[in-house]
Amino acid sequence: RKIIFEKQWFYLDNAIGHIYGTTFEVTNGGNLQPKQEVEETPTETKEAGTDNRNIVDDGKSQKLTHDDIKALKDKGIKGQEIVQQLIENSTTFRDKTEFAQDKYIKKKKKKYEAVITIVKPSTRILSTMYYAREPGKINHLRYDTLAQMLTLGNIHAGSKVIVMETCAGLVLGAVMERMGGYGSIIQMYPGAGPVRAATSCFGFPKPFFENLHEFPLSKVHSLLSGTFSTETLPSEPEENTPVEEESNGLTDGKQISLQETEEEPAPEAAMEIHQTEEQETLDINDDVEFKENKEKESKENVREKQIKQWERRRKLAEAAALLREKNADGLIVASKFHPTPLLLSLLEFVAPSRPFVVYCQYKEPLLECYTKLRERGGVINLKLSETWLRNYQVLPDRSHPKLLMSGGGGYLLSGITVVLDKGKSDSTLLETLRMEEPSPKRCKVQDLHC
Repeated sequence: RKIIFEKQWFYLDNAIGHIYGTTFEVTNGGNLQPKQEVEETPTETKEAGTDNRNIVDDGKSQKLTHDDIKALKDKGIKGQEIVQQLIENSTTFRDKTEFAQDKYIKKKKKKYEAVITIVKPSTRILSTMYYAREPGKINHLRYDTLAQMLTLGNIHAGSKVIVMETCAGLVLGAVMERMGGYGSIIQMYPGAGPVRAATSCFGFPKPFFENLHEFPLSKVHSLLSGTFSTETLPSEPEENTPVEEESNGLTDGKQISLQETEEEPAPEAAMEIHQTEEQETLDINDDVEFKENKEKESKENVREKQIKQWERRRKLAEAAALLREKNADGLIVASKFHPTPLLLSLLEFVAPSRPFVVYCQYKEPLLECYTKLRERGGVINLKLSETWLRNYQVLPDRSHPKLLMSGGGGYLLSGITVVLDKGKSDSTLLETLRMEEPSPKRCKVQDLHC
C-alpha cells in the first residue's frame, strides 16, 4: 500500500529483504532504491563570512524560482543536484558564517532529498514519535518518564507484572520489550477490550503474546469479593443441531409438494396441471438450495462465534487464576482515570516487598492517592516525583541547550508494598512511637519549646 510520511509518498515493496538501518532513495513512481554510498571528495575551502549581521532575509537572495525547481524535479534531477544549484544561485550564501552554511545545506537536503532510513522499532523511537506527534493518545507521557516507570517498577525478565494503562498500548509494549518474552503480564483494561495500537507497532514475535493475559476492570471487585465465576465453558459446537434443522426444512418442502400432487385433477385439465406442478417443484428445489446455502453459512458463523467465545472465557479464567494467587512482582498504572480507586484495588494482587508505579499527567490526583495510601498503610518509601528534561545540541564549537524545551512530562507516584496490618493505621503507629519515646528526651523537647 502507499505510505505517506512527511509530505512524501512511497511503496515499501522493494524494502523487503533488506536489513534494518538501510537507507533508501525515493525514485519516480514512489519506488525505493537502496542509496549507494558516495565517497565525499574533499571540497575546496568554503568562502564564509565572519557574521550574519549584514544579511537581510528579503526573499530576493535566491535566483531560482519555484517553477524552476519544479522543472528540475520533472527532468528527474536528484535532490543533491538541486541543493547544489540552490547554493550556486544564492547571493547571500558566501556571506554566511560556516555554521550558518551547514545549517542552510542541512535544511535544503531535508526538503529536496527524498531519503528514507528504515529502523527497527523500539520503545525509545515509538515513545518519542507518539510524544512529538500525538501526545494526547498517550496521556502526554514523555519518553524519559516512561523510562523512569520501567526502572522504578523493576521490570525484568521472568517477573509477573500487572499493567493498567490507557496509553494506546505503549506502556504495555515497553514492558513486553523489557521482559523479552519471559514471565507473565496481566493487562487490566476498561470497556469491551484492550487497546494495543502501539503494541502492534513493536513487531513482537508470537511467543511474546503467549504469556500476555487480559482481565477487565469491571470484574475486579467480584474477584476480590470472591463472587467472580466464569460461565460454564461451552463444549465443542454441536454439528447435529443445524443439520436437523436442514432436514426438517427439506421434509416440510417435500410434504408440501406431495400434498399438492396427491390431489387428483380433472381429466380434461391434466396436462396443464402437470406442467404447473413441474414448475412449482423446480421453484421449491431452488428455494431449498438457497435455504441450504444460507443455513450452512449461518452454521459456520455460529461455530466461529462459539469458538471465539470459548477462547475468550478460557483466557479470562487463566487471568483470574493468576490474579487469585496475589503474588504479582510489580504494578504499573498509567491511565486517564483517577488513580486512587485503581491503585487501592489492584494493590491487593501484588505480593509484599514489591514495587508499584502510578503515572498521572496532573499532580493533584496523585497527592490525593498519596494521602489515601498513608492512611491505609501497607506501603513504604512513597515518593511523588517529576522529571525535568532539557535537550542539548552537541556539535563541534556550538554545543548548547536548546531554546525550546518540554513544559512537563507528568508525575510519578512510586512505592514498595509491605504486609498490611489491618488492625493499625499509620496514625496509630505514630501514636505508639511517641508513647515509646523515652521520657528524658520528651522533657528536653518541652524545655526547648518553653
